[in-house]
Amino acid sequence: MPKPNFKLTPVHLILVGGGIFMLMPFGWMVLTSLKTPLEALRFPPTWLPEIWRFSNYREVFQEISYLRYFMNTVFITAVTLLGVFFTGILAAYAFARIEFWGREVLFMIFLALMMIPLPVYLVPSYMILFNLGWIDTYWAMIVPWMVNIFSIFMLRQHIKTLPQDLFDAAKIDGCSRFGTLWRIVVPLSKAPLITIGVFNIISSWNSFFWPLIVTHSDAIRPIQVGLAYFSREQSSNYTLLMAASTLTILPLVILFFFAQRHIIQSYIRTGLKE
Repeated sequence: MPKPNFKLTPVHLILVGGGIFMLMPFGWMVLTSLKTPLEALRFPPTWLPEIWRFSNYREVFQEISYLRYFMNTVFITAVTLLGVFFTGILAAYAFARIEFWGREVLFMIFLALMMIPLPVYLVPSYMILFNLGWIDTYWAMIVPWMVNIFSIFMLRQHIKTLPQDLFDAAKIDGCSRFGTLWRIVVPLSKAPLITIGVFNIISSWNSFFWPLIVTHSDAIRPIQVGLAYFSREQSSNYTLLMAASTLTILPLVILFFFAQRHIIQSYIRTGLKE
């Protein structure tokens, strides 16, 4: 039986303390969701509620069309993720394994586009969608985000680490480029694909500013825009806002716990090989 290494105890204590500190806002959110409105505004604040008001979660569904917002978010996230996988796998394979003129320059341009913030291209993007007649439709919230440059970069770096012998063997066996992509690259890219999926799901799930700009009707708006109902100029219902936020973040927490092992593996295996 190996002896415990007490030299690492201070490091572990620091990590545990940091983890608890990072979890405190989430704990405060959950506990506030179980308080009464007056207790949530009390100063100095208290951690535990005096009256555990679980009815706040039922009131969320009465105040807003929460299920409608939730299903809109699920639909937008799922379709966007499929688009990211489709474009990301094809582009990454091309940048990693297909020789063509200007490949490296084009890839550098792609990476440079990541530094452009959303406000810079917000107005041109809105005008394009307006001319296409996509304002206040699902297309406006899905199509512009079906290409993710970071996903292309991560997949490209992973594909470059795959042994060349696999591709040579597939070519000798008469496998086409798409056959090689589907039978070799995709099965060996499970970890980075799961990581990309998690990151894009979180990004789509938490999207607020873009849907707020390109939509006008509540019928197609996602859940983050729906949460803004509880934070209005007249007053903010903090207990219902925290209850709705808890329901919203719960699927992401569950998703992360199931996928964290693959996320770590993708970072370990992908590297930055050129």
